[in-house]
Amino acid sequence: MQENTKRLPSSANKLHLDIAARISEHGPITVAEYMSHAAEAYYRTQEPFGVKGDFTTSPEISQMFGEMIGAWLVDLWMQMGKPDSVKLVELGPGKGTLAADIMRTISAWPDFKTATTLHLVETSPRLKELQAATLKGYSAGWYDSFSEVPEGICFVVANEFFDALPVHQFKKVEAGWQERCVGYDAEKDGFFFTTAPLDINITGMMPDEFMNAPAGSIFEISPDSLSVIEQVSDRVARHGGAALFLDYGHAQPGLGDTLQAVSKHKYADALEDPGARDITAHVDFATLKTVAEQSVAVSGPVTQGQFLIALGIEARAHKLGESANDKQREDIMSALCRLIAPKEMGRLFKVMALTPKESIIKTAGFTPAGAEADDEVSDD
Repeated sequence: MQENTKRLPSSANKLHLDIAARISEHGPITVAEYMSHAAEAYYRTQEPFGVKGDFTTSPEISQMFGEMIGAWLVDLWMQMGKPDSVKLVELGPGKGTLAADIMRTISAWPDFKTATTLHLVETSPRLKELQAATLKGYSAGWYDSFSEVPEGICFVVANEFFDALPVHQFKKVEAGWQERCVGYDAEKDGFFFTTAPLDINITGMMPDEFMNAPAGSIFEISPDSLSVIEQVSDRVARHGGAALFLDYGHAQPGLGDTLQAVSKHKYADALEDPGARDITAHVDFATLKTVAEQSVAVSGPVTQGQFLIALGIEARAHKLGESANDKQREDIMSALCRLIAPKEMGRLFKVMALTPKESIIKTAGFTPAGAEADDEVSDD
């Protein structure tokens, strides 16, 4: 069932040609496979971050973001009795800005800094070079997957990591649920969405109430995300520590197509020019929480605005403004607004933390006024 066809420029890139050849020979590929190919090429060849890139993440907006997370980690370390060996692990470190801000913040606590070793999970050789330059002066180790990080107490941080992991999409048609796929139209030299009969049983993969959804409904699931959350949860449960995830997504289960592409800070078509633009999907925090709760305690999700405000980012902004000139002060307050305002990143972005089940650790930032630590937030 073809949905549409997206015509590409005649100068289609190599990945476009490779995917087209793969589809022409073997038939449509899943949305997850398309995302995986596009992401691998994108982070290998493009400049994703900052004004000259395609998007700006919270650490690039202001140092205050990393400072708040650094302070959050210091608080946990103290509650844990100040262990003398802790692994700080960042998943998908981007340019290394967040890790640098965290390390600079914890330097105010020499014993914590001495106890901390930095471990970065990154698959892109190009981004590893950027991270090494940003983190010059800090000793760090790089790994292709979290499973390669040495065992031990760990603090895991992931900001805008899960959104880039591939999702499978299922579409409800008159005949029932089918997998949404990407096909190729040779005459138009373009890709299009289509569906194919399921080769797996999706019962149990989606909430029961979604099984009878109306035709046209779309359900998404990310097996790669579930695998990562299982690995991190297991490590925290066995060795102690904590994990903090910050990303855009929904706190309750839902239906809908959240696949999106961004190029030069504007929304773009995900089926055009694969590998040259960032393709993501909203994070399903509800499912991640359900999986994690099998082995660890989960705090949140709460909104990023709630989390940062509870940690004191407003006071930090005003403190920075005291020694700033008028232009710098304006920039500080503008950055604060972007990070916490509901119409900016403050509401769409969610925050969730993992700690050992039997731990007495209190996760700061997850108890905004009038809410319990495990309250979920509305997506409205």
